[in-house]
Amino acid sequence: MKQRIITGVLGGAGFLAFLWVGGWSYAGLIGVLATIGYMEFCRMKKIPFYSLEGAVGLVLMWLILLTGLAERGFLPPIWPLQVPNNILTGLVVLLTLIVISRNRIQVEEVAYLFLGSLYIGFGFSYMIQTRLMTDGMIWSLLALTVTWANDSGAYFMGKRWGKRKLWPSISPNKTVEGSLGGMVLSLIISGIIGLLFPELGSLAAVLGIGLIISIVGPLGDLIESAVKRTTGVKDTGSLLPGHGGVLDRFDSLLLVFLVLQTIQLI
Repeated sequence: MKQRIITGVLGGAGFLAFLWVGGWSYAGLIGVLATIGYMEFCRMKKIPFYSLEGAVGLVLMWLILLTGLAERGFLPPIWPLQVPNNILTGLVVLLTLIVISRNRIQVEEVAYLFLGSLYIGFGFSYMIQTRLMTDGMIWSLLALTVTWANDSGAYFMGKRWGKRKLWPSISPNKTVEGSLGGMVLSLIISGIIGLLFPELGSLAAVLGIGLIISIVGPLGDLIESAVKRTTGVKDTGSLLPGHGGVLDRFDSLLLVFLVLQTIQLI
């Protein structure tokens, strides 16, 4: 617990510092985290990230990441930085590798890497894109703090009062009571952010976004838990003491930013 809290506080403070600075510093940090996250994703399936198929997936992930910068005017709009081109070209290349390798590269590996490239690429890309928006730092702060509050509230409430299992076949430690506690704390933090930053809109709207985050965040965590169960690993990595790997820490945030941007709530 002590190690988890220390890592969380130091890591969170450092991440918020990069968020406040913004620009290339924040984009660069996100790029590093995305790369490590992709490496962890490959490692879970025992696919070397430096293999031919792993490298193609990594390039696809980076193209998606950079496309977000181009769409926000942070990079010049050039042909490779277009979402349809990225996805279709990456898919064709990965499928072609099955034939070229004479089935050494299996279709399951290709599907896994393709999914991982999209999941990690779009998730981290939307984190950058949100920061580049008008009032982007505040919107990012809302998504980050509410997600962290949800995670912390669920953890401590679950430890203290959790009895009924939420989804034992996927994540045996999550409880209904913990989830409700995380949701309540999410709404409290959303209300505080809404009152401190009226430029985000009405308090009701901010609370509504906070409620969505409190639902989507745990779903992102459950999705990552399901992937880990199918690949037979406990943690995606060991970079963050007490938390595991990058994907263990950012699984909720990836889905939160992806959903909020997709349905254009921020």
